[in-house]
Amino acid sequence: MSEARSATSAPTVLRMILGRRLQDMRLAAGASLDDAARALRVKSLTIRRLEKAEVALKPLYVEKLLETYGAGRQEIEEFVDLAEQANEPGWWHSYRDAVPSWFTAYVSLETGAKTLRTYEPQYVTGLLQTADYARAVLRGGLPNGSEEDLDRRVELRLRRQSLLEKPDAPTLWVVMEEAVLHRVVGGPEVMREQIDWLLEASELAHISLDIVPFAAGAHFGACAPFTYFRFEEPELPDIVYSELLSASVYLDQRVDVVAHLEAHSRMALMTSSEDSKALLNRMRKEYS
Repeated sequence: MSEARSATSAPTVLRMILGRRLQDMRLAAGASLDDAARALRVKSLTIRRLEKAEVALKPLYVEKLLETYGAGRQEIEEFVDLAEQANEPGWWHSYRDAVPSWFTAYVSLETGAKTLRTYEPQYVTGLLQTADYARAVLRGGLPNGSEEDLDRRVELRLRRQSLLEKPDAPTLWVVMEEAVLHRVVGGPEVMREQIDWLLEASELAHISLDIVPFAAGAHFGACAPFTYFRFEEPELPDIVYSELLSASVYLDQRVDVVAHLEAHSRMALMTSSEDSKALLNRMRKEYS
């Protein structure tokens, strides 16, 4: 991966893992990109794209590469089976009409991550939004969108939240600005319901919520929203996602990832879970 890249496709996490394994096997065999390309009679760019999960893993390509790298027949058959599974579209594929193409990669990473750390300066993070709050946020971003389109986007957002209900749910650590609670989204009743859910969610063992108060003033890390992903699989690097107005970037270079983790940790130290809950309760009263 490059330091920053626009998302143009949405590989599944399994495809990313297999791409990394292909790269490791090539290197272990002492083969260059050009060596692998000659085995398939393709350009070296094709091999690079396979290893970076930018294209589907064609079974015939995979089998020929593994033979070139000296893999045994059983290992080849197991790898090909996994490649076929990896090429199956994720559940979010059915919502491709409802989200921009550059966001589907995010949903893939979110679904496969073991740890998520987010920073939100403007809105409640999507994984903790109520249906009415989500609808109001999405409506604000789609002033000319149809009700059908809006319904689909809300449905996707709520379905994403189901990962937090799984027995093996990832840990979610949210840091957000106090300004989020003062931004009236959908009206007082919607805000009150949203705050009630934040209070409830913050009691769950796998969810942490820290709210940076206005009193913190200017601080290190105040920037665009971002999400950090860590995966259980050792083949995958930590990845940071940052969203722009009409696109996104994914960062996996260590210097970038560490900078965002440091910012997240520093902002979390500006408050405590008790102070954050007290602030939520105060703001709930304001919306009563």
